Amino acid sequence: MDLGLVLQNDPPAWRVVDLMRRAETLGFSHGWTFDSHVLWQEPYVVYSEILAATKKMVVGPMVTNPGTRDWTVTASLHATLNDMYGERTVCGIGRGDSAMRVIGNKPCTLAQVKESMAVIKGLAEGRTVTHNETELSFPWRTGGHLPVLMAGYGPKALQLCGEQADGFILQLADPSIAEWTIGAVKAAAAAAGRDPDSLYIVVAAPAYIGPEDTVPHQRDQVRWFGGMVGNHVADLVGRYGDGGAAVPQALTDYIRGREGYDYAQHGRAGNSHAAFVPDEIVDRFCLLGPVERHLERLEQLRDLGVHQFALYLMHDDAEATLTAYGQKVAPALRR
Repeated sequence: MDLGLVLQNDPPAWRVVDLMRRAETLGFSHGWTFDSHVLWQEPYVVYSEILAATKKMVVGPMVTNPGTRDWTVTASLHATLNDMYGERTVCGIGRGDSAMRVIGNKPCTLAQVKESMAVIKGLAEGRTVTHNETELSFPWRTGGHLPVLMAGYGPKALQLCGEQADGFILQLADPSIAEWTIGAVKAAAAAAGRDPDSLYIVVAAPAYIGPEDTVPHQRDQVRWFGGMVGNHVADLVGRYGDGGAAVPQALTDYIRGREGYDYAQHGRAGNSHAAFVPDEIVDRFCLLGPVERHLERLEQLRDLGVHQFALYLMHDDAEATLTAYGQKVAPALRR
């Protein structure tokens, strides 16, 4: 199983670059950042510095969206970085939550995601695409490789992911929900005539390593994650209801106490709008406690077909957890 690191582009940017460089020395293969240009600094500027400071690390957004940049610009950014640093970017994409809502827009439609994935991947890989009824290609780009991984939770998003994307990003680490979502993605891939096992599966969630008696504190530090996921779940409940077969109740039940969300606290420890998230959900969605508990969960996820665990480090002991993953978790996973 590969390991990835997910950070926010908080200033100073050199700090993000330094953490990614350290992560590579600890055995991490991927470096991801949020892409919400109002809340945090511009990720693609930072990616250039990360790529220059590392040797093999693959970098990209978790996740970008079709609404805040022209698709040809997104493609050009990836293609340029790949030409400069040797095909070391990945494009995580979704409908857009904070990036779109903060500027007063609704998340993009799945139809937009579908079309944008084809345009971004095609242009970045040196092919000719049709966009806005116009044939386009980058004259300076021949060949190349850009994996496009799609994030989603709902049945239609999972179907699109299986039909078109190069991989799937699930932003929570609950094995039961992982089993359901991964199964739906692979079933859609098979129905579309694709090899389900060719898809690269990423699970991303907060991880906090520490003694058992500190788990209550750890929960409070990462409770924000349940609030963040709750934004997507609220959309699903609005579309499918909270008791049907389309979306499992394991994913929808916990948001009944949700009363709104403040994006000024998005992804922040101590988020006051995440108080509705119960301890049980924090334990299911995140990886907490001693190293042994992390390994047990990661082995469960690996058995479900997960290729990479990408850990969010938005809490008060980020460096110690990063070091523990490099020195204790990564070697155990390799064994």
